[in-house]
Amino acid sequence: MVEAAQGRLTMRWLAALAALASTPALAQGWQCQVPPQISVPALPTPDAAPRIVPTTGYTLAISWSPEFCRTRKDDPRHATQCSGRQGRFGFVLHGLWPDGKGGKYPQYCPSRLLPDVQVLRRNFCTTPSADLMMHEWAKHGTCMGITPAEYFDRARGLFQSFETPDMARLSRTEGLDVGKVKQALVIANPRLRPEMIRLLLGRDGWLREVHLCHSRKFKPVRCPIGSGGPPDAVPVKIWRSF
Repeated sequence: MVEAAQGRLTMRWLAALAALASTPALAQGWQCQVPPQISVPALPTPDAAPRIVPTTGYTLAISWSPEFCRTRKDDPRHATQCSGRQGRFGFVLHGLWPDGKGGKYPQYCPSRLLPDVQVLRRNFCTTPSADLMMHEWAKHGTCMGITPAEYFDRARGLFQSFETPDMARLSRTEGLDVGKVKQALVIANPRLRPEMIRLLLGRDGWLREVHLCHSRKFKPVRCPIGSGGPPDAVPVKIWRSF
């Protein structure tokens, strides 16, 4: 009887997840308004030393914007993402990161190429911050051996293939934990498996980012051993601004 009851609970949970996947996610690009003028920021000061090592795979880092903006709505440095004047954002692209063996990933590789205004405008509704785009190119894109346009096109294509469940409903799920969030993401993205996903949680378990592990051919793969993020049983909270 206990096993039957557990089975019924599992079936109800899976049905709820299916409903989450079938509900339109918080609008992204169609709520976004590209600013009339975007300036090309200066290259940021590196926050670490250059490192040129072989690339073993890639991480697609996707940020949950409501959590990021929770304490930054009035910060002029993040106005394009958080003020609401350019739109309301759910998941946004943080970046596409080359990975390396043993966690020593390549970074800040030498390059004379820079993103231009057209590249920044084309990718603004995916990553609504010119400063962040410039940082991502300087730290990660320079190590991929391609142009800025190619780097952002590749990252945007991977991001746009990522389907999101109804995060507002998911955030209200009783007993939400890492495993349940991964299940919701897998149902929305059948090509993924839980072991291909890791979550980045902030203080007190608030969801900050979803990281998707990819091969050198940009196909989803199991995350490297030891880099799978918090265990499935860790509680998760999702901040809502909607």
